[in-house]
Formats: sequence, structure tokens, C-alpha cells
Amino acid sequence: MASQAQQAMLDKIITQKGFIAALDQSGGSTPKALKLYGIEESEYSNDEEMFDMVHAMRTRIVTCNAFSGERVLGAILFENTLDRDIEGLASSHYLWQKKRVVPFLKVDKGLEAEANGVQLMKPMPQLDELLAKANAKDVFGTKMRSVVKLANHEGIKAVVEQQFAVGKQILDAGLVPIIEPEVDINSPEKAEAEALLKLEILTQLNLLGDEKVMLKLTLPTEANFYKELVDHPKVIKVVALSGGYSRDDANAKLAENQGMIASFSRALTEGVSAQQSDEEFEATLDAAIEGIYQASLT
Repeated sequence: MASQAQQAMLDKIITQKGFIAALDQSGGSTPKALKLYGIEESEYSNDEEMFDMVHAMRTRIVTCNAFSGERVLGAILFENTLDRDIEGLASSHYLWQKKRVVPFLKVDKGLEAEANGVQLMKPMPQLDELLAKANAKDVFGTKMRSVVKLANHEGIKAVVEQQFAVGKQILDAGLVPIIEPEVDINSPEKAEAEALLKLEILTQLNLLGDEKVMLKLTLPTEANFYKELVDHPKVIKVVALSGGYSRDDANAKLAENQGMIASFSRALTEGVSAQQSDEEFEATLDAAIEGIYQASLT
């Protein structure tokens, strides 16, 4: 049975306007995220210091007045953030209790080497323990990413089957999975890959019992290409990743896709920096959130 908090979170995701903030760069993508924020690699000497700095950056974002449940529906964290506090509360509790922002957790352990035009997820032997931790901290759902580079049917089928197999494990733990088979925006076969991907996702959705999932997809080459998925009874929400597009490009593309909402990471934090005064930081973040919010309303 869903707890009261979980039910409130689900209602918010289903009924309220807004978007999901992806604050979950981790491991190899952390130095890049810090560099964009104006912190060079020479300013930290080990992983611990690096993660302290990234947590300070994320704390600065989520404690901003601009960052609240009015426009931000949810936020995706990675495990290191989940293990830390924000203003004396566990990060996930701070998000929900103070900001009314639904917490999600990134659970994948990175990508395998490319084969058959795709990158599958690495094995997750500790997933059950991680899901138990997420439940203990009132996390609503999870996110996991695979990557599709080419329109290889065998590869795409493997990606989607893996995503849904792990998704079922997550559903069994009482959490809502965000299934994320990203299509590389630079793929020479992007539209063809999207056609194969949609087919495989529909196949897997129709095999689900009473359960529902969320989907996180690359903005499609053809506007409204994923409308069937947006309208599918087994899909709570289809969210879009910015995938390397600038924020302006990502917003413009998103606005063309009815029913899809943003789940941007780099495009959300574009323009904010460690060197800004609190006033500048707040104003920059507010403008970013407003632009993404508006693009998510279509």
C-alpha cells in the first residue's frame, strides 16, 4: 500500500504543471558539472572534496526561493546527495517537506561499452539495498539511463528489455521507475532509432500488469512522435532530457511536443555560477526555471 506521502507525491506528478529537475550528475560527469558552475578541477584534490563542492552547488540551487514545488514537480538525486543533509534535514526530506518537490533517485551504475549500436546499463548487484535505503528516506521513484547510438533493432530491444526488467524490480520495491533509454542527439540514425525505440517500449508497456512507469526520452526528431506513449494508460508521465541541446533549443523543441515535460540537468543549471552573488544566482536560476516551466506547459 502506498503511504500518504507517496500518494500525495503521485497526485502531484499526475495533476500539477511543472517539470523535473535532474540534479544527478555523478561519478565521471561531476567534474564537468562543476566546471560549468565555475569550479576548476584544481580547486579540489580528491573525490570527497569534489562531492562536497557538488553538494554545496546543489544545496544552493534547492534552497533558492526560485526552486519550489510551484514550478518544479520533482528532483532527481544521486546516492551521495541522498546520504547528505540540506539545512539539517535529509536531502529527500528537505525536498518534499520544505519545498513540496518530489524526490527521485538515480540508481544505475553507469554504462557498458557500446555493442550493437547501444550502451546497456552495468549490472546493479546492490539494487535491492539501494531501494530499501530510498524507501527509508521517502523517495518516490528512481531513474536509470541507457544510451542508443544507432538504429540497431537487436541493440534497442536489449536496452528496453533491460530497462523494464530492472523497472519491475523497482516497482516490486514500491517505487516508481523512470525508464530512460536516451537516443544520442548526434546519432546519424536518430529518427530511425526513435521509431524502433517506440515500438519496443509499447511492447513492454503492454506486458505490464496494473503497474505504471514514467519514461524519460530524448526530444524526438518529429514533433509529437511520442504522443502514443504520453497517452498510454501505463505511463504516468513522459519527461524529456535535454541531451546536450542548449536550454533555448531544448525549450523550443519541448514546446513542440504536447504532454511531454522537461527533466533537464545541464540545461537547467546553464548560466549559474559559483562566482555569482546570491541575488544574481537567484535571478539566473529563476529565469531558467521559468523558461523550462513555460516550455513544459504545452
